[in-house]
Amino acid sequence: MKLKSVLMLTTGAALAAPMALAESHGGMDMADSMTLVSWGGAYQDSQINAYANPYQEMNPDVEIVWDESSAEAVARLRAMNEAGNVTWDLVDVLASDSMRLCDEGLAMEIDHDEVLAPGDDGSDATDDFGDLIVSDCFIPQIVFSTTFGYRTDVEEWNGNTPDDICDVFDLEAFPGQRSLERRPIGNMEWALLCDGVAMEDIYDTLETEEGVERAFAKLDTIADEVVWWTAGADTPQLLADGEVVFGSTYNGRLFSLIEEQDQPVEMLWDAQVFDIDGWIIPEGLPEDRLNRVLDFVRYATDTQRLADQAAYISYGPARASSAPLVGEHAELGIDMGPHMPTDPENSERVIVFNYEWWADYRDDMDARFQAWLSN
Repeated sequence: MKLKSVLMLTTGAALAAPMALAESHGGMDMADSMTLVSWGGAYQDSQINAYANPYQEMNPDVEIVWDESSAEAVARLRAMNEAGNVTWDLVDVLASDSMRLCDEGLAMEIDHDEVLAPGDDGSDATDDFGDLIVSDCFIPQIVFSTTFGYRTDVEEWNGNTPDDICDVFDLEAFPGQRSLERRPIGNMEWALLCDGVAMEDIYDTLETEEGVERAFAKLDTIADEVVWWTAGADTPQLLADGEVVFGSTYNGRLFSLIEEQDQPVEMLWDAQVFDIDGWIIPEGLPEDRLNRVLDFVRYATDTQRLADQAAYISYGPARASSAPLVGEHAELGIDMGPHMPTDPENSERVIVFNYEWWADYRDDMDARFQAWLSN
């Protein structure tokens, strides 16, 4: 995956005032409400601030209802489709989940150049988003990473500072509880890497039964010291309360904990797992709901709006044309560039999430991981 759109971050212009759509769906029958599905927390707040609130200022009769069920998007949309009652209008999902939903006919295929605004630099949407358009149904928004935060005040560490992902597996040098997500993604990659598998061989190894068992065996070495989390807000709270000394979560959650809440926590960027996130439109929406969603998503994913979002959270915008517009945090006034996962000093060694692999193997690996946890 070429992350050209976020590897070009520079300090740029301040937030621009909301502006009218280059093309709108004016004159069409559009619903006066939308249900948007996202992840809650600081990320959803960034969406609200950057484009939901400005959109409603321009369309004061439109109600936006937020649902924080993105982590369950695949299962929920499968159930809605089976029941013939899709109540969601626009859903924020991981790239790998968008591929599954697209393959299953649960997400609508779109013509990106027709549906999305061109870049402010004159580029077509497909050129502006580039390789981040991973399926015909996926509308990219941000590049983020899953990484670790750690407490800086752990007396038992005797002044040692973790700087390697494998320090998470070193209970002797860095004792204390860790928090890991209750799913295989990320955990399996880190386990194999710290068991001696070269980064470029991780997914080939994970495709074998021996590789899967090898990953579980490595996780077994710290399992007794693990608190398993299911919501993105869990690790920041556990770290803030001192209940864990290490914790994995999304880099934007850790940014909020460190910079906004001023907690004694630092980021461990080594072997962060790069991923992309974006919108899908559920298949089969009534015409008025679809028209409203298309009107909104064109605005919410234009060059300025994605740059605006980066002023509220440390995720890189998915458009190349947005990158030069990223500047300071909207409230803290700090330069956001150095806090992005794609900053050169933060991305010396990264795992690029293989969303195609996980789209193919996710259901099976989820079942294997839950069986391992139960044992």
